[in-house]
Amino acid sequence: MAELLLQKYNEKTDSTLPPISQPDTSHWEASWISTMLDTRPLTSQEIGRLEAQGNTSFRQDWENVRVRLSAQEFEPGLIQNCRFQGPVVLGRLRRARLKFHDLELDCGLYNSYLDRVVLEDDVCIRNVAYLVNYHIRSRVILFNIGEMSCTCHSKFGNGWVKAGEDEGVRVTVAVGNENDGRAILPFEGILPADAYLWSRYREDTQLMERFVELTEAGNNQEEPTHGLVEEDAVVKNTVLIKDAKIGSHAYIKGALKLKNITVCSSQEEPSQIGEGVELVNGIMGYGSKVFYQAVAVRFIIGRNCQLKYGARLLNSFLGDNSTVSCCELLNNLIFPFHEQHHNTSFLIATTILGQSNIAAAATIGSNHNSRSPDGEILAGRGFWPGLASDFKHNSRFASFCLVAKGSYQQELCINYPFSLVSVGDITKEVRIMPAYWFLYNMFAIARNNSKFKKRDKRVVKEQHIETNPLAPDTIQEVLAALNRLVELTGRTLRLKTLQDAKDFLHQNPDSDLVLQDPQVQKKYGGRIYKGAQGYKEYRKIVKYFAVQSLMEYCHGNGQEELTQASIIQIQSLPLYTEWENLGGQIVPSQQVQQLFRHIKEGEIKRWEEVHSFYNSCQAQYVSWKARYSLYLLEWLYSREIHQFDQAIFQDIHDDVLIVSNYMYESSRSSRQKDFEDYFRSITYRNQQEQEAVIGTLEDTDFLKELEVETTRFNQKLERLLSPLMGSEG
Repeated sequence: MAELLLQKYNEKTDSTLPPISQPDTSHWEASWISTMLDTRPLTSQEIGRLEAQGNTSFRQDWENVRVRLSAQEFEPGLIQNCRFQGPVVLGRLRRARLKFHDLELDCGLYNSYLDRVVLEDDVCIRNVAYLVNYHIRSRVILFNIGEMSCTCHSKFGNGWVKAGEDEGVRVTVAVGNENDGRAILPFEGILPADAYLWSRYREDTQLMERFVELTEAGNNQEEPTHGLVEEDAVVKNTVLIKDAKIGSHAYIKGALKLKNITVCSSQEEPSQIGEGVELVNGIMGYGSKVFYQAVAVRFIIGRNCQLKYGARLLNSFLGDNSTVSCCELLNNLIFPFHEQHHNTSFLIATTILGQSNIAAAATIGSNHNSRSPDGEILAGRGFWPGLASDFKHNSRFASFCLVAKGSYQQELCINYPFSLVSVGDITKEVRIMPAYWFLYNMFAIARNNSKFKKRDKRVVKEQHIETNPLAPDTIQEVLAALNRLVELTGRTLRLKTLQDAKDFLHQNPDSDLVLQDPQVQKKYGGRIYKGAQGYKEYRKIVKYFAVQSLMEYCHGNGQEELTQASIIQIQSLPLYTEWENLGGQIVPSQQVQQLFRHIKEGEIKRWEEVHSFYNSCQAQYVSWKARYSLYLLEWLYSREIHQFDQAIFQDIHDDVLIVSNYMYESSRSSRQKDFEDYFRSITYRNQQEQEAVIGTLEDTDFLKELEVETTRFNQKLERLLSPLMGSEG
């Protein structure tokens, strides 16, 4: 990050070094004795030069200041007006300059106070009023800092305790609920998946105890700590830094307070902290940026996140690839790809499973249903509450719920994925339109997968993230919604059997039948509109997911066709029908339970091994989806796969082809309205001005990509199912 510029220097220095001697360590802490080994004392000429330049030491013999034996170049003329209060180890100092952006400073130590500090090579320490107990690696710039100190018992934001410390000093992050009932311990390297498992399975006390042990496995309880600034980091114009571990290539400017934190940063994924920022008790992920008066206390920020413009993040985990500004977030567990940009919105006591967007004036968390703040909200992927929405705790939402503007006065339980939820205009019943996204907003569904992949700027992707809206987690919700629609239809029409209800929905796909569902809202229930259309769309989308997954599996095995032999091969794979969203990664529930057994039985001893388990699950994800897809097709057609004939496979092909083409055509027509609608043009003098400002439909890169992908998918679909459509199943 900081470019090193060497300068010519011809002044002669003392080439006669004193003999290597052991330093007098009787007055130093035990942890510093080993640090002072492999060093040499200053020469008398070096001491004289230092004193002549206004430097002082608390020892007249300067025995507390040592130079690394590996430092072949050491120019005392680069140290001016400094106070060496305790032990200090100096690395190479030579005539050079460090340049970062417009900041260019000479290497060396100037106008600073140092106590218990280790400096590596070619550093610049300038105007640091109080630098205590830090290890500063090579090519670091510390410029204009009020206080930078570290206690011997710092945890750097991790939820550890040192030997002999009381549990009360342990840092926790109370995600998901304001009463600490879901609190987790932060640690460097924690993933949203870890936080989800820790916060959701609270009834398993043995598992909770083991999670603490896994976290403590990375803690040396006896060893005193020192602060750390890794190589090529730049810190300038900052008021207070205490108990901080700052990664390499990090850039910190104008911060107010950084206390008990770890700033993960690397050359590939540099992190930044900007003006007016306060960070206390937390972990900041690689490649993230926090600036413009943002505040975070008891926090975990994932990779490639932005927290800015006065945002407040308290007792919360913000997942990877998220952007938050001008708002308040308290006691939340938020999965990757969360967007919240408005000063009038706040989010309290929620678990949001990612790919979410909180609109302006949304007040989620202000309305509890008891006399204590113990309520919470759980929302699946794609949660999108509209402008000025407010909800009552406890509420739960299926994946990709679009909630229209309104005040929802009763608790909600929305189990219809991809639905539109709105407030009733006459009655107090809530209104729900199942499969709304497929009926009227296909552009958003088709674009989501591409959009999120492009926004994923992480170099290292430790948290696996499913970006496709159609995945096992959402499909299992679709199945539940299909069953519910059948049940409600039979109840409303007073049909004798569920099969009669299914027959009605199949035979009347355009029926305007309105269904009553008392379970979606406390006290008043709700009305289900366009239930028959939603039923039809749900079934088609399940077929599309199944075929897409089988296509992915065959492609991974070097095949273009789905044959009876490949079906038999897929049937030999384990079948999982229940899935969980672990921080963005979709994992079978049985695998989660297997992980818990490994942890509780002591086979897994560190969080790194838990993460390896996630990786092994991801490696089998395509295979597991393929087996699940056969199950889905059997479920849809109410027969085993070996009973499928040519007509059924032809029906599958035709329905999936319709969905594929509809995705493109609907996406294009939805976008076309943005250019051709009369009211979109009323602010422009003419069409030429409009095109100059917003472009044309043909300029939409996503539609170009989708057209190519649709053609490619349709060709693959034809090849995939052709063997099964041309012969008896």
